[in-house]
Amino acid sequence: MLNVTLYTRKDCHLCDEVKANLAELQSKYPHRLVEVDIDTDSALVAKYGQIIPVVEAGPYSIQAPITPQKLQMTIGAAFDRKNQLEKLEDPEYKMRIKKGQNVTTGDRVSYWIARRYLLLLNLFMLFYVGLPFLAPTLMKLNVELPAQVIYRMYKPFCHQFGFRSFFLYGEQAFYPLAEAGVSGVKTFEEVTAIANLDDPYSVTRFDARNYIGDDTVGYKVALCERDSAIYLAILLFGIVFGLTGRRIKSVHWLVWLLIGIGPIGLDGFSQLFSQFDWPWLASIVPYRESTPFLRALTGAFFGLMTAWFAYPNIEESMSETRQYYAKKFAVHQASE
Repeated sequence: MLNVTLYTRKDCHLCDEVKANLAELQSKYPHRLVEVDIDTDSALVAKYGQIIPVVEAGPYSIQAPITPQKLQMTIGAAFDRKNQLEKLEDPEYKMRIKKGQNVTTGDRVSYWIARRYLLLLNLFMLFYVGLPFLAPTLMKLNVELPAQVIYRMYKPFCHQFGFRSFFLYGEQAFYPLAEAGVSGVKTFEEVTAIANLDDPYSVTRFDARNYIGDDTVGYKVALCERDSAIYLAILLFGIVFGLTGRRIKSVHWLVWLLIGIGPIGLDGFSQLFSQFDWPWLASIVPYRESTPFLRALTGAFFGLMTAWFAYPNIEESMSETRQYYAKKFAVHQASE
């Protein structure tokens, strides 16, 4: 039987008129009416909110104003197409019909994820960036074993150098190297007495990675300053994106490159290349050590722009998935 989908909402008198006209066509064009309430999903409201009622029959779609003549032509064309495909016994058509009739556990899981993906992403980001800040809190509370586990968990994902990390519960929020030139703060060398940090392959640099802190200095966050800013910015955008009904449009990829990639690349690579012990390179890129402010700022720009570029595109894909399954479930329910 031909499935005719009507996108509608409560108190829609035009939708009621279309339903009455479809009922009159039932004897000539037997069909199953499937109603989809657009208010069940924000993506459906955004797509159909200003044009309902919308009728879909096979590959054909019409929107308000829908006259009885236009409706009959559309349903008739879909009915004839369906009969022709059945006569041809097109295997692809049969497969689509069979797939549309069966609602599997995978369908329900996919629909559940499509509806709640943003919540899942925000919870993951909260967990991922929250644990590194929990580690120094646990150290302060003398609960060292789980704190050490967290530090070890994040080592494969971050260098964790103490002189490029934030500290909690101490005299300062950060302890940069003397080369960073940050005035008015104690340097990492002063509070730890770890020397020769300019050598990236020295044992002392690994000591700086393993350094956690103490009650006076404070305790190190398990992610570096730049990574902390990146993931906090992603989390912040995810929350704002959800609060605004996921209506924020994606930034252009050039904006992402210029504001997101540009500053972090310039700050990070200029620091990296300047610290190679290559005389010919030193004449081109003078030695520099970035500051906590620049690391956090460029990290925040990167995280914000990356989320701003990615999340709206994910929403577009997920909205299409939600629309597909909303219609499929409505068809399945109508056929029972």
